[in-house]
Amino acid sequence: MKAGFFEANGRQMSRGAILLLMAPFFALVIFAFLYPLGSLLSLSVLEPSPTLTNYERVFDNPIYATVLYRTLRMALLVSLLSLALSLPVAILMANSRGPKAVFLTACVLLPFWSSVLVRTAAWSILLQRNGLVNEFLQGIGITSEPLRLLYTQGAVVIAMTHVLMPFMVLPIYGALRNIPFDYNRAAAICGAGPLRSFWEVTLPLAMPGILGGFILVFLTALGYFITPSLLGSPQEMMIATLISQQIRENLDWPFAAALVGVLTLLVTIITLVFSKVFRFERMLGARA
Repeated sequence: MKAGFFEANGRQMSRGAILLLMAPFFALVIFAFLYPLGSLLSLSVLEPSPTLTNYERVFDNPIYATVLYRTLRMALLVSLLSLALSLPVAILMANSRGPKAVFLTACVLLPFWSSVLVRTAAWSILLQRNGLVNEFLQGIGITSEPLRLLYTQGAVVIAMTHVLMPFMVLPIYGALRNIPFDYNRAAAICGAGPLRSFWEVTLPLAMPGILGGFILVFLTALGYFITPSLLGSPQEMMIATLISQQIRENLDWPFAAALVGVLTLLVTIITLVFSKVFRFERMLGARA
């Protein structure tokens, strides 16, 4: 097959035809994402006049640097917890068949059937002073009085991990399902035990799914808004909550746009670093 063509239903399509088919997608990206984002970022440097004052405020005030650092730390913690909890689930799903596999898949996909707001509200009920968690801790004698679990960083981390776990499980599960069973059988024939076979065969081959899920959860957690707003305290806000505060309470759109610009730049840098360091295309078997 010649370069610049691909075969579909026995016929070859030119690169121009492919671009024509992709035009609606590109148009949607431009008008639904790039244009609104560009318009918002323009406010940060053009309002009230061409200036970089709004960006100077972001870096000059230590409060905003603290919020940015807290956002990075919590996003990393949520990603690590999601990975630790999702890997065993994905392995169990990949090794299951029949009704058991259907049941496990349904458990992972079930959270998508309810909104993030509903799941976050459920955690607020569980973690309140007279909620199920405090009643359980007092019932087994660990605590003598209700703990302050709600409106803390711990509550935000727990709820965000629960909400974002499916985005970690599914990429890892997909990578594990693509590993031929013969590889582990060959490792066993060569004398490798289950643990060594997993460490030297399964884990390296599943690494694209692990890294893909990790970066997906991490980048999503950086801009998360609903869960930190409902379960966190104003003294421990994340950057998305700060942006909302600047727009809704202070009506300071240029400064909010500057915060969006900093967050966008941060996400772009992290994505490029991950792509450069881990070389996703080589890990997936593509040509360099």
